This record gives sequence, C-alpha cells and structure tokens, in this order.
Amino acid sequence: MPIMVQNIDAAAFQRMLIHAHAAINAQKQPINDLNVFPVPDGDTGTNMSLTIGAAAAEMKKGRYAGVGQAAQGAASALLRGARGNSGVILSLLFRGFAKAIKDRETMDGRDLAIALDFGVAAAYKAVMKPAEGTILTVSRLAAARAAGFAREEGGFESVLEAAIQEGQEALARTIDQNPVLKKAGVVDAGGKGFLVILQGMLDELRGLPMPETGAEDAAPNDKADFEAMSVEDITFAFDTVYIIRKKTEDVDLEPLRRYLNSIGDSLVIGEDEQAFKVHVHTNIPGDALTESQKYGTLELAKIENMRTQAEDLAAGKHVQSTDDLDAIEAELESGAAPAHAAPEKKFGYVAVCAGAGLEAVFQDLGVDGLVGGGQTMNPSTEDILREIDRTPAEIVYVLPNNGNIIMAAQQAVPLCQDKKVVVLPTKTVPQGISAMLAADPEASEEDNTAAMIEAFSRVHTSEVTYAARDSDFDGFAIKQGDYLALTEHQLFGTDQDLAAILDRLAHADSHQGAEFISIFYGEDVTEDQARQAEEIFAAACPNAEVTLLAGGQPVYYYMISAE
Repeated sequence: MPIMVQNIDAAAFQRMLIHAHAAINAQKQPINDLNVFPVPDGDTGTNMSLTIGAAAAEMKKGRYAGVGQAAQGAASALLRGARGNSGVILSLLFRGFAKAIKDRETMDGRDLAIALDFGVAAAYKAVMKPAEGTILTVSRLAAARAAGFAREEGGFESVLEAAIQEGQEALARTIDQNPVLKKAGVVDAGGKGFLVILQGMLDELRGLPMPETGAEDAAPNDKADFEAMSVEDITFAFDTVYIIRKKTEDVDLEPLRRYLNSIGDSLVIGEDEQAFKVHVHTNIPGDALTESQKYGTLELAKIENMRTQAEDLAAGKHVQSTDDLDAIEAELESGAAPAHAAPEKKFGYVAVCAGAGLEAVFQDLGVDGLVGGGQTMNPSTEDILREIDRTPAEIVYVLPNNGNIIMAAQQAVPLCQDKKVVVLPTKTVPQGISAMLAADPEASEEDNTAAMIEAFSRVHTSEVTYAARDSDFDGFAIKQGDYLALTEHQLFGTDQDLAAILDRLAHADSHQGAEFISIFYGEDVTEDQARQAEEIFAAACPNAEVTLLAGGQPVYYYMISAE
C-alpha cells in the first residue's frame, strides 16, 4: 500500500493548482452540457476553467516562501479572473481557504479541513439566498467530511480524498434537491466543476499525468491562444496584429482606441515616435485596418481565424498560422497595462454586451466603456475592472446585462480605489439600454441611481433562440434545432417554424399591453428576415411603437424589449 502524503509545501500547492486547471479545462464541455436548459449558452465549465486558469497562470510565475503565500496569490488571481456566478463562488471558496492558512509554510490534513471550512463560510456569506443542490451544497458537505476525517487521520492526502468522496455523493443527490435539475435529469454543473478541480489537485499529489488538453494554457486574457479555447468560447474570430507608420509623431490615437474597442476586444496599442502597433480580436479586421490607415501607412499585418484554428486543433489537423509578427504580438501583450483615466466628470458608464449593433447603441447613449461578452462568454472581474479604470468619472455605473455577470461585476467594487462603482443589476441588454435612457448627468447620485433602476425594472425581455439538444422541460418536448421563445429567461414556447413562434410571442400579454417594442436581431438573421419579424409584431401589436435594430448578438436570433 503506497504511503499517503502527510503535508504539502508551496511548490506542491502550485503544481496542484496547475494540474487542477488542466483537469477542468479537459472536462469543461461535459460540464457545460450539464447546464439544465437546452439553450446553447451553457458556460459553467468554461467559466470555472477560465477562473482557475487565472490562478494557474499566477502559480507558474514564481516561487512562494510558504503554502499560505501561494494560496494568497492564487486567491488574488481568482478574484480578478472570476467569470460567471460559478467562477465567483469558486473564487470565494479559495478566498476563505487562503485566509485560513495565510501564515502556514506547509499544510497538513487538519489545515486542509479548516481551510475548506473557511472557504465554505466565505462563499455562503456572499450569496444572498443560498440554494440547496448547488456548488455550495457540494462544497459544504465535502468540507464537513474533511473536518470529521481530519480528527481521525491528519494526513493531507487522506483528508482530500475523503472530501472528494463525500462531495461525489453530495453531487449525486443534487438532482433530487433542485427542482430544475430534477426536471432536466442532471446533477449540478458547478458542483461537478468543483470536484473536478479537487480531483485534479489530488491527481497531481499522486503523480498522475496531467491531461493534455489545455495543460499548457496561459492566462485567458493574456493573448489570443487558440489552444486555450474551444470554438464556442470565441466571440471575436480574427486575431489581428499590424504595424502602422505614423503620418506625424504627435498623432492622437485615442479616437482609434475607442473605435477598435467598439468592434472587438483584447485591444493593445503600443507606439513610439515613428509607428504604432495594434493587437485586437475582431470579426471585421478589414474595418480595423481601414480605420487605422487614417493615421498612417500600413506596413505589416497578421490576421488569423481563431475559430478555424480551434476546429483544426480539435480535429487533430495541422493548424495553419502566420508567424511574421509573433515577436511583436508578444511584445505588445507582455507590455500591456490598462490605461488609467482620472475623473473628469461626475458619472461614467460601463456596459457588457456582445454584437456590434448593441455596442453602437450603448455608445450612442453615452456609455464610456464596453466589455465584450454575454451569455456564451462571461467577462471576468478583471475585464470589468479594466474598463472602470479607463472611465474618466468619479462614479462609474456598471451594467452587467446578464444575471450570470452581476456577481463578477460586484467583485470589482472593492478593487477600485479611486472611483466609486455602482453595479446596477441589469439582467438583459434591453434593461441596460433602458437604464441608460434614464441616466441624468445633472442629477444627484441617489436620484440618478433611482431613475435608472426604475427604468430598467419596467422592461420585459423576450428572446428567441434554438435548442442545443433534445429535452423535456416544463411539459415541452424539445427537439434539437427547435426554435425556443423565452420570456424573462423562462420557456414560453417552442416551434419548428420561426414565424409561428414569433407570432405567438407577439400575442403574449407582455407585448399586447406595451407602448414601445424594440426588436434587436442577431448575427445569424438577415435584414429581410428581421423585417418579417417586425411586420409580425406590428400586426399583432397595433397600439405599440415597434422599432427594429441590428444587434449583431450571437446565439439569440432576436432580443425583444417591451415597455
């Protein structure tokens, strides 16, 4: 019988977290598939993988004097890298964990049990209405078993193993604890992800090989690493890098920066007296190049399609790539630092959305910073904090526009030192737009906040998408590819005919009683198709003013706002 590991040091803890990231990255899609609704926006596995990936990247950077210091470094990285509710809860678990062992050079089983208990306490404290059958349940019962086992056997490995075993049993019971999980016939995705992470740590301790998929992932925000992403993770397809020779040495690049941020993300601009270098992820690289050439002459460019690269990688094919500008891209990324904007006005606004049309709407309404993301790719706390930092205002309002992003946005509040951050809990893009329409630059903070909350609270949001898989839900027999209509994220109806489901939706009470209806059509909808949707709503809702807008959003064919 092999000898069980009794304690670990900082180096072992670092290796365990790196292994844990590789483990969940390899299983992120099965975890995504556990998301209980058939809409193709399951992202728990992706969010947890990217969140723990931030900690893994931190662990690769250097040595720590003790396991407590290593845990503190991991917790700090997790805090900033947290994505989605599952990622935020994971960061809270590690925050409490790190607090319990902050002064420890090494860690035994009793220390582990205490740290797990501290982690659970921190997570429960932060969640307003903890529900059973979630990652909270799994982590709590795993920690309780660890505490009991530590009193009998104080070795680190044996206590971690006992915690995982109890966690697996708790995970199996989640299907009966949560009514939504029971209907879908699945266990909790967040709880599953948490156990995969713990198992990855245990596997490293036992010398098991690291999963190959994602094993060498870097921090998710550092660069366009197509090996670190699956196709569904990629919002902006083209990794674009180029050099522009300046017309004049003193050219102001701030307007260009704003434009490029409006059509993509992961923007970095480096410059000297003669030239500037750009790295950006976008779906329209030609537009980026055209706009940039207003400031000088294009000298060199690299454009790579990250979606096809990811597909080729997944299929085991040779991945085509250009490498002429790899050194330049590395230089830009390594030297990138978020620009800090000192307050110049009272109020500023940061909004989360995906789609060029939606971005343009928010910009027209006065939003200072845009964070790419939404249903299928939640931004991290660091992403949100970066835009807050760039916003030149004393008070910065953040519009998450998605229920799964609110917690990540709230984590940015204490991290911002020189600006007050107010997170408005908008759960949909239409809510965010209505909030901005009500914003008043001359009002007091209290009145402005109240007006924006009151405005978005009146908004009723419907969405039309498609089923990612077969499912039986709330009495609906759903087939893969069916059109799905949702109202306030609840299933309204299904149909194999898009016009039919739109007509049913238009005759719903929320639209029949509305004065204003706005239809935002997505990236997979043609203008002619969108006009047909507009005609359906105009005919069904003669008393409402119907407006059609090109949103460009992924996944959802239509997002419909009713007031």
